Amino acid sequence: MKPTTSRIFFWSLVSALAGFLFGFDTVVISGAEKTIQTLWGLSDTLHGVAMASALYGTVIGSVVGGWPTDRWGRRVTLIWVGVLYFISAVWSGLAPEVWSLIIARFIGGLGIGISTIAAPLYIAEIAPPENRGRLAGMFQFNIVFGIVIAFLSNYLLGGIGENAWRWMLGVAAFPSLLYLVLCFGIPESPRWLLTRRHDRAQGIAVLKLIQPAASEEQIHATADHLLKAANAASAATHGFWDRRLCVPILLAFLIAFFNQLSGINAILYFAPRIFELTGLGAKAALLQSVGIGITNLIFTFVGLWLIDRLGRRTLLYIGSFGYIASLGLCAWAFFTQHFAIVPVCIFAFIAAHAVGQGAVIWVFIAEIFPDQQRAEGQSLGSFTHWIFAALLTTFFPKMVSAFPPGWVFTFFCGMMVLQLVWVRLMVPETKGIPLEDIQKKLGIV
Repeated sequence: MKPTTSRIFFWSLVSALAGFLFGFDTVVISGAEKTIQTLWGLSDTLHGVAMASALYGTVIGSVVGGWPTDRWGRRVTLIWVGVLYFISAVWSGLAPEVWSLIIARFIGGLGIGISTIAAPLYIAEIAPPENRGRLAGMFQFNIVFGIVIAFLSNYLLGGIGENAWRWMLGVAAFPSLLYLVLCFGIPESPRWLLTRRHDRAQGIAVLKLIQPAASEEQIHATADHLLKAANAASAATHGFWDRRLCVPILLAFLIAFFNQLSGINAILYFAPRIFELTGLGAKAALLQSVGIGITNLIFTFVGLWLIDRLGRRTLLYIGSFGYIASLGLCAWAFFTQHFAIVPVCIFAFIAAHAVGQGAVIWVFIAEIFPDQQRAEGQSLGSFTHWIFAALLTTFFPKMVSAFPPGWVFTFFCGMMVLQLVWVRLMVPETKGIPLEDIQKKLGIV
C-alpha cells in the first residue's frame, strides 16, 4: 500500500470506528432485553420504549447532526460523538431503574445519529473517486464488526451472574475511549475547510497530506476546482429544499426508507426472540445470534469488494432479490411450521442486506449531494433511516404478539418488492465518478 493510500486508509478507518460503536451499541441490548423486562417488570409498551430509546436518540442526532458537522467541522463532531458514546456506556451499565437506562441509551443514540452524518461524509470528502466506495463502506463494515462483537460479548458475558446485563451494556466504554483518543489524530476535511470555513491555507495544507506527490500548482488547481464546483452548486440552488435538489432528496429518503422496511433493525434487535419462536432454547438462540453477526461480517467483506467493481445500483439489485427470496421463505416457514429452515433464511436475509443495502446506503447518500448541502442531505437520509428504525423497534414486540410471525415477514417481503421496482426505475450509478460530476449527472448544476 502506498504511503498516501495508507494515510487516507488510516484516517478513514478512524472515522469509520464510529460505526463500530454504532453497531455495538445498537445490538448489545438484544442480550439484555429479556432480563431487563423481567427485572423491572416492564409492560410490553414500556419495554418497547426502553429498547427503542437509543433509536429515538438517533433520530434526534440525525436531525441536528448536520449543524455541528457544518458549523464546527467533521473532525470536531466525530470527537464529540466519542464523548457521547462513552457517557452512554458508563451510565447504561450503572442504571438503577428503567428511566435512567432510557436516558443513557438516548444519549448513545444521539452519538449514533450524528456519526451516521459525520463519518461517511468525512470519508467521502477525503477519498479518491476510484476507492470511495470501499473507504466510505468501511463505516458499514465497522457497524457489522461492532454487531459481531456485541453478539459475541453478550454470549460470553451471559453466564457471569445476575449483573451480566450491566456488563453487556457497560463494556462499550472501552472502545469508546479508544475511538475518542484516535480522533485527535485525524485532519479536518479539506472540502469543509475550503467551502465552509473558507480557510484556503489550511485546506491546501490538508490537500498536500492527501496528495504529497502533487506539485504546488496541482494542489492549488485542485483547491480552485473544489471552490468553483461548490460556488456553481450554491449559485444553482437556493437552500436545501430547492427543486434542483429534488432528485437527490428523493433518492436519500427512499434508500433509507427501504433499508428499514426490510425489517433489518427489528431482526437484529430481537434475533434471540425470533429464534426462540422456532423452539430453540434461550442459550442456543443467543448463540445463533452470533451466527447472524458472523454472516453479516463475511458478506459485508463481499459487498465492499464488489462496490467499486460492480457499482452501487447492481448491489442494490442483488440485495433486493436476496431479500425477497429469504423473507418469502421465512414467512412460508412460519405459516407451515417448517421451523428448521428459519435460521438459514435469516442468515440468507442478513447476507442479502450486507451485500446490498448495507454496503451501499451510507456511501450513496454521501455521494449524491453537493458540498454545500452534503451534511443536510446526509442528515435527511439518516433521519429517515432512524425514524423508521425507531418505530419498527418500538412496535415489533406488539407485531409478533398481535399477528402470526409469517404475516410480519410477508409484509417485509412485500416492501422489498417495491424496493426492486424503485432500483429499476430511479437509482443512478455513481461508481468511480468524481463528486462534482455526480451533481451534473443528477441535474443539480
